Amino acid sequence: MALIFELDPAVDRALRDGVLALWTDVSNAGGAVGFVPPVTAEDIRPELVKHLAAMAEGRTRLLVGYDEEGAVAAVAFLTLNAHRLMRHWLWLYTVMVHPRHQGKGYGRDLMAAAADGARSVEGIESIRLTCRGGTGADAFYAACGYKEVGRVPDAIRVAPGDDRDDITMLLPLDRH
Repeated sequence: MALIFELDPAVDRALRDGVLALWTDVSNAGGAVGFVPPVTAEDIRPELVKHLAAMAEGRTRLLVGYDEEGAVAAVAFLTLNAHRLMRHWLWLYTVMVHPRHQGKGYGRDLMAAAADGARSVEGIESIRLTCRGGTGADAFYAACGYKEVGRVPDAIRVAPGDDRDDITMLLPLDRH
C-alpha cells in the first residue's frame, strides 16, 4: 500500500506530535537526521520548532506521507534560499521514513513527492541535500537520481573517533 502525501498541511497538535514521534523513532533506529541515539522527543523538539518557525515565515515547506492508518510515516522539509543569487534551487532537509515502513519503497515515493513539490515552486530548477557518509544514504539518493557534487571529509562527528563525511548531492529538475 502506498503512502498518501500532502505538501504544506495545516500544522495542528496531532501533526506536530506525529512528526516529533517519527523523528525520534528514526533517530533512535540510527537514522542520520541530525541526532545520534539515544534521544527523546524533548531532545528533538527544539529542532522541530525551528523548522515550524521557518514554515510560518514562508521559508520552508513540509511534505508529509501518511500510512494506511493515517499516521505520519514519512517527512521531508523543502527550504528556500534567501540569498538572491541562489533562489533557483532549494534544500531538502530531514528526509525520514518510519523504520517500520522501510523496505517498502516509501523512501523513493517520498523523494519523488519532494521533487514534485519542488517543481511546484516557481523558478526552482534543482534540489540540494546533504547526507552523512557511512550510512548508505548517498547510494539511496543516487538511486533516486541525485549526483554527488561535494564532500567534506570527517565533517560530522558522530562520536569521539567516529567522524563521517558530509556529502552534498544535487538533483536537477526537469519541467516535463
